[in-house]
Amino acid sequence: MTRRGLVGAALAAGVSVPLGLAGAAGRAVAATAASGPVRLTLPPATGPHRAGTAATGPVRLTLPPPTGPHRVGTVALHLVDRSRPDPLAGPGRHRELMVNVWYPARDVQRHPRAPWMTAASMGMLLDSAGLDPDAVLSPLTAGREGAPVRHAGQRLPVVVYSHGAGSHRSDTTIVVQELASHGYVVVTVDHTYDGFGEFPDGRVTVADENYDATPWTYSQDARFVLDQIAELAAGRNPDVDHAPLPAGLGATLDLSRIGMFGWSKGGTATALTMGTDRRVRAGLSIDGPMVSQPLPTTDLYRPFMLMTAEFTRATEPAVAEFFTHLRGWRLNVHATGAIHSSYGDNQWLMPQLARVVGMSDEELAGWIGTLDPSRAVRIGQAYPLAFFDRHLRHRGGHLLGGPSRSFPEVTFVP
Repeated sequence: MTRRGLVGAALAAGVSVPLGLAGAAGRAVAATAASGPVRLTLPPATGPHRAGTAATGPVRLTLPPPTGPHRVGTVALHLVDRSRPDPLAGPGRHRELMVNVWYPARDVQRHPRAPWMTAASMGMLLDSAGLDPDAVLSPLTAGREGAPVRHAGQRLPVVVYSHGAGSHRSDTTIVVQELASHGYVVVTVDHTYDGFGEFPDGRVTVADENYDATPWTYSQDARFVLDQIAELAAGRNPDVDHAPLPAGLGATLDLSRIGMFGWSKGGTATALTMGTDRRVRAGLSIDGPMVSQPLPTTDLYRPFMLMTAEFTRATEPAVAEFFTHLRGWRLNVHATGAIHSSYGDNQWLMPQLARVVGMSDEELAGWIGTLDPSRAVRIGQAYPLAFFDRHLRHRGGHLLGGPSRSFPEVTFVP
């Protein structure tokens, strides 16, 4: 494949290319060339079409299941922020967002599994990569569309997720559905015009260079979504199309226990949101560069954790500066072999896509680094869960207390 084709393939797996993944890929390829081929435990390519030939049809990509005790439900909501005009949509139009709410569910059998992305947006991703839009099928998630909420007699903590630049709200579904399976309500946000998404009327949106989507734009989106979560908790339906809500959704939201996390630009947006909105009680950045205008320099006395890969305090002055403003509980963990996209779905999906396009081990390592996909999944499931359990549920646990034998790849950066 050409370098342009590799960039496209990375886009097809949800990688945040605008933040310099191409450079990271080059460095990783050079490293593997020096040390020899990397052998990785690749995720399975399963589903109704395994070979991906003309005779059998495209491969359906897969996601690993969550580990929690609860089934997972999900519902998409179409929101409009009438306080912000949309300059690209025309006069009288306002900022539109698509979000998904993920939650513990019951009686899921009659509800279909939600796709990772809609067919149209998935096809747009593949087409942008120079691949056949029908080359692979979107994975099916653990989320059952519209399933009723499982009530355990108390309200549940809420976590908002913000994606990376040029990506989409599904890019860290492995982490999202893990949290939901352990009793969290997670709201994932598509930042319109800075990634791939689809509205209920069939409009598919992509990154648009005419829209100034900064980390502050993401933070504005997140604060608006927090307002809509409050509407849900009050028993109202903020969906502009009046789509039906899962039974019991509003009554399960605990507005006193709200967290936020994000990958890449979304990690920076998490820091900005915590600095401007005290409703967010705990924040997690997954390799956020912490670059914005102005920078996130507000002193924070609430818990914050960094999961770094390429944007480390040692190499990125903005990340190091941000860390000095964390005045409360703080932690920086780092997984050996991780690159920018390693803590998200890309680490699991890219090897499957590599099989389809015929990528070599060395080329694949350039896109996912040397962190084994199965280990990356366990790290991505365990550490965010431990963080929010500690700070939104006040549950004990030793994982965040220091290096763990279960995760030898993870170091604690002092």
